[in-house]
Amino acid sequence: MFSFISIDENSRIPKYQQIVNEIIANISNGNLTIDQKIPSINKFSEEFYLSRDTVEKAYNILKERNIISSIKGKGYYITRTKLISKVNILFLINKLSSYKLRIYNSFIDNIGANSHTDLHIYHCDESLFLNLIAKNKSAYDYYVIMPHFITEQLTHISYTDEVLKSLKKIPKEKLVILDNLKEGMEGGAVEIFQDFENDIYNALNEAYPKIKKYENLMLFYPRKTVYPYPKRILHGFRKFCVEHDIKFEILEEVYEDIIIKKGDLFVTIEESDLVNLVKQIREDEFILGEEVGVISYNDTPLKELLGITVISTDFKVMGETAAKMIVEKKKGQFKVPFNFIDRKSL
Repeated sequence: MFSFISIDENSRIPKYQQIVNEIIANISNGNLTIDQKIPSINKFSEEFYLSRDTVEKAYNILKERNIISSIKGKGYYITRTKLISKVNILFLINKLSSYKLRIYNSFIDNIGANSHTDLHIYHCDESLFLNLIAKNKSAYDYYVIMPHFITEQLTHISYTDEVLKSLKKIPKEKLVILDNLKEGMEGGAVEIFQDFENDIYNALNEAYPKIKKYENLMLFYPRKTVYPYPKRILHGFRKFCVEHDIKFEILEEVYEDIIIKKGDLFVTIEESDLVNLVKQIREDEFILGEEVGVISYNDTPLKELLGITVISTDFKVMGETAAKMIVEKKKGQFKVPFNFIDRKSL
């Protein structure tokens, strides 16, 4: 194998990365094949007068990418020849919701065949997120990340100090941030974001000609939950209500046997709240869209089927744009469209 490997002493590319590149190149051109044994770390370091740590780092990267594997007492072997030439992408999302899956599926549909994407869910948990980044910081060509975290007080935060530190260790040209724009982040990364405060504010303004027929506006905003929502949603909602002098109330959930009055308009975020609310409206025999109204946050096929009016990010565009910016090697920021979709519940 050593006859195929070349390490350039004068190159600016780190030597561990040269080892990775050389092994991948030789797999691609057929010099190395599946199940072929490769030299030990010690033998490799001796052959090229490299430190053991340098070779070990390269082998660890190849192991993380499942290109080689180690068998105790036997050595290292080539384990993957497919996808070597492809772009490898780590896709990190905070929860496995229908919205996040729509982004991911749209991304996969548009990224093309010359890529391999690994999906991981970190459940808004900072420690799990940091571990995933630390474990995979050198293993991928791109890192697509949705930053949403839960505090000790069970509230939402987009970034923590530790998260920012970990992101700074990823080369900016490899980083794609979805959902949350971070002011002051150094240039070079791709940022495809929602503007939570202004999105809901502008969408409700668009819906105002229909909203104004209602007397009371209520938002069901879960303040403490496993997967919290940005407080900027609250700010935009309050701003709209105050500017239009609308009586409003913010509740944490749709309580059992909630009192519903004619002239009430409800805005729901959680799917469970929407289900419970519509059930209660039907039990109380109100006419939805005439006597009471419902607007739901973020669209789904089921809401479309049921005729529920929504204010929603275009998740398909978010995933599609992330893929296209990677494929076309573009950088910069992109504000995702947020739409008011009028249906019969308003």
